[in-house]
Amino acid sequence: MTPDKHSGLVNIPSNHSVDETVEKMNGMLQAKGIALFAVVDHSGEAKKAGLKMPPTKLLIFGNPKAGTPIMLAAPSSAIDLPLKILIWEDAEGKVRVTYNSPAYLQQRHSFPPELLPNISIIETLAAKVAE
Repeated sequence: MTPDKHSGLVNIPSNHSVDETVEKMNGMLQAKGIALFAVVDHSGEAKKAGLKMPPTKLLIFGNPKAGTPIMLAAPSSAIDLPLKILIWEDAEGKVRVTYNSPAYLQQRHSFPPELLPNISIIETLAAKVAE
C-alpha cells in the first residue's frame, strides 16, 4: 500500500477482527523483542462514557535502540515515536490497520535517511498482522 501523500497514513485491510488483529500484533512484537508500551482502547473508553464507537485500538510500541537515534537527530520526532498502529473497524464493518509511513515521518522531521531502517519494521509488521 502507498501512503496518502497528504497525511502519510498507510491503510491495509485486515483479515481478522480488531481483537484478533491486536492479539496477533502483540504476539509478533513479543517474538521480535519489541516492547508494547500501551494499548489505547478508544472504543472501550467511549463505551465507558456512554458513547458508541466501532472497535478501535491504538498500539504504541518500539525499541529504544531504534528510536533514540532518530530522536537525537530530530527531537521533534518524539511526537511520533514510539511507533503506533491503529487497528479499527470502519462503518462497513471492515477492519483496517493504519500507520504513519516511515518515509513520511522522515520527511516530516528531517532526520537522516540512513535512520529510516530503524522504523521501517512497521511496514512488515502491519502487512503480516493483516494477513
